Amino acid sequence: MQGTVDGFSYGLVTPVAAFFMACLGGALGLRCTTRSLRHRDSFKAGWLALGATSIGTGIWTMHFIAMMGFSVQQAPVTYDRPITFASLGVAVLMVGIGIFIVGYRGATALTLVTGGTITGLGVATMHYLGMAGMRLHGRIEYDTLTVALSVVIAVVAATAALWAAVSVHGFLASLGASLVMGGAVSGMHYTAMAAVSVHLQAAERAAVGTGDTATSLLLPMLIGPAVFLILAAVVVMFDPLLVMGDPDWQRPAARSVHRPGVPAPRHVPSYGEPANWTARPAGRAARRSVPRGGHRSQDW
Repeated sequence: MQGTVDGFSYGLVTPVAAFFMACLGGALGLRCTTRSLRHRDSFKAGWLALGATSIGTGIWTMHFIAMMGFSVQQAPVTYDRPITFASLGVAVLMVGIGIFIVGYRGATALTLVTGGTITGLGVATMHYLGMAGMRLHGRIEYDTLTVALSVVIAVVAATAALWAAVSVHGFLASLGASLVMGGAVSGMHYTAMAAVSVHLQAAERAAVGTGDTATSLLLPMLIGPAVFLILAAVVVMFDPLLVMGDPDWQRPAARSVHRPGVPAPRHVPSYGEPANWTARPAGRAARRSVPRGGHRSQDW
């Protein structure tokens, strides 16, 4: 028997809330990654770890908020708690590997593709591991082509997010990048859910699902990760380099301005200029140069 699947049981409430959590985690993760790449100090690993945890937590929270709107009309859906929370660990670990590769190997094309592929596969693994934790009176099947498309979307979104972390400057630009990332991750989720079909069988109807319902998972799912994301946002907001970027006086263009009491940079002679030429003090008569051969040249 074919089950009737509904991914929007609460209307637009769950998609909008899921999108918001994905954007929040993406924004914090991108800003932390940017901080570690542009300001190399002893806290580099800490910023990268905070960024990876923020992105992984945001994506995981997005997934299960969206799954609260998933239902099968003919069968109740429950969840296995250990597998559900194991998917959170997979998300943070895989995203962390991708971010650390870019953070310590540099923002080259190879590292971005490698880190983005690992991060995207981590997002996809988190999704399908979370789906494996579902318990219902039936069998879940997937359309192969749609699953492959969802994995491609995850890899492309993750690669674009890492590129934005190393290329996008300014708070507003990073905010826009996080919105794009949240949309891409949400699109990956609903693309993957479009591949789902549920087949109910009479023999399996007698089995009783064990585990927690989506409603009972809401409290720990929102309290734990949401508190972490709020604390991460507080850390970001109290770091002016993350919010405002580099001040003008620290930019390379401003460092070349001559300041009183600091020796001027050494003069590099241009083409056609004598190598031993030195600037003369203002107000002092120019000296005549007498080249070899005794002929007096014109004044400089």
